Formats: sequence, structure tokens, C-alpha cells
Amino acid sequence: MSAFSTVAVLGAGTMGHALALVHALAGCSVRLQDVRPEALERAFGLIEAALDTLVAAGEIGREAAAAAAARIAPTARLEAAVEGAELVIETVVEDRAVKREVYTGIAAAAPAEAIVASNTSYLDVFPLMPEVLQRRAAIAHWYTPPYILDLVDLVPGPATDPAALDRLEAFYRAIGKRPVRFSRMLQGYVANRLQAAIGAEIFRLLDEEGIEPAVIDESIRHGLGLRLLLQGQLGKADYTGLELVAKALANRTYTPPPPRDRSPTLDRLLGEGRSGVMAGRGFYDYGGRSAAALFRERDRKLLALKRAWRAIEGEGA
Repeated sequence: MSAFSTVAVLGAGTMGHALALVHALAGCSVRLQDVRPEALERAFGLIEAALDTLVAAGEIGREAAAAAAARIAPTARLEAAVEGAELVIETVVEDRAVKREVYTGIAAAAPAEAIVASNTSYLDVFPLMPEVLQRRAAIAHWYTPPYILDLVDLVPGPATDPAALDRLEAFYRAIGKRPVRFSRMLQGYVANRLQAAIGAEIFRLLDEEGIEPAVIDESIRHGLGLRLLLQGQLGKADYTGLELVAKALANRTYTPPPPRDRSPTLDRLLGEGRSGVMAGRGFYDYGGRSAAALFRERDRKLLALKRAWRAIEGEGA
């Protein structure tokens, strides 16, 4: 039995459809809400494609996939989504005004004891929430695709009842996720802050050094990725030897780039309509392949990697 019988997911975008799927697979009855009919239509297509991939990879059976899909109901109305919900997940656009409006709607229509969890990546959303939500509000931040990647950042607000975070943590652990719990709002958490630091260097390499995207990604995949997956950064440092790490710090002649608010390379791509997989082109051209097909290929490879990682982790048990 699920710890949350009824879940509302507000926003049917890249994360919204995937979080609806996560909770449906966990046995929850899910209402997926978005004011845009086209977003809901696309969301259910992506959910179907993700379930097909999970079945093909042997992660779930066909009957379980059909049952999960049947647990997700679309709605355009926030009030209908949150009615009777025990957990309300907010995954709308990262815009303060939009989020404030959504929280006002939740406060007016959701049950008085419903936990409200935001998937925000960087915003401190707690000041945007009405007082009535503060005790039962938290951040539960996921990484895409969350039906494969297990990390969940759990963050309380200044007035959050610890029991609300306890319940979220227990539920997500029970369904096989890896929640990490913070004692306070830390903008970007850990994984996003590390990604931001890497991103700052990447945009310097693109904008100032003219390095090609493929060279950057090959360097990450074949130089950093395997070791970081196996050991993390600090475990890797132990194998390097901390004396050498200390010397590398002392002998550093390279200064990392300062944070920047924009990138000429990114501006150019966006100006050309190259906004990423959903547009068919971003840093790379995807040759007219659909977003669903590209997500399916990504998910298939991630699942193969995850299976290998489970075996490697088991070797150390």
C-alpha cells in the first residue's frame, strides 16, 4: 500500500509527466494537471513511451505498466487535481509569479493536511507560499528522468514540520529512491551546484576557447564519468592520494571562470530555434527524430547502465 493514496502533480512538462509516472508506478492514484491541452496530450504520449521502455528493459511487466498508466488522470483544473490529495507536487515553470499563483490555489483548494512538495531547482519557494502551507511544505527535487534516476533532494522550509519530511523520506526510500535530506534551503542543493560549476567552465570553453560540444562531452563521458559513478569525487581523491590533491591545489595556475548570466553560444542557438531535444536541435542536430524516440533511446541506455551499476554495487556488498 502506498504511503500516499492520491497525488496531484501540477505542471505536465518535462518533469511533470515523469513525476506522475514515478508516483503511479508506486501505486498512487495521480491527477496530472496543466492548463495547456497540448501539454497534457504530449505528456501522456511520453508516459506511454517511457512505460514501453521500462517493459522492454525488464524493469516492470506489461500488466504493471498498464496499471500505472490507468492510475494517471489528466485535468486542466488545479482545484480538481488537488481535491482529496494527500501529496501535491508543484512542478510548474521557474517563475516566482506563476508559483505564487499556484500556491495560492493550493491553499484554497487542497486538503488541510496535504503535503506540498516543490520540484524547484534553484528558487527558494517558501517565501512565495501562503502561511497556511508553511508547516506542511517542502522541496522534493528530482533529476530527469526520475523514473530511472533515484536521487531526490528533500529540503524543509523555516516552518516545516519535520514529520512531513519524515513521511516523504520514508515513502521514497520504500519505493527504491535515494533521498538526501538537507536541514535548510541550500540553493542548488549539491548535485545542481556541482553541475553549475561544471557548466560555468563549459560555457567558457565554448565561448572563449572555441571548443566543440562533442569534445567537451567526450571528455566528460570517457574521462570523468566512469570514475565519478564508481567513486564520487571525494572517494576518487582518496585513490589519487590526498598529498597529491593538496599539491595540485597549491600549484594551481588556472583560475576557474566567474559565474556568468548568459552565454553568446547559448544565445545564438536559442535565436536559431535550437532549444534542445523538444525542438529537434540544440547543441546537436537530432535528424528529425521525435522527442519520444530520443527519450526512449536515452532511457534504454540509462537502464542498461543502471543494471550494470546494480551488479557492481552488489559486488561490494
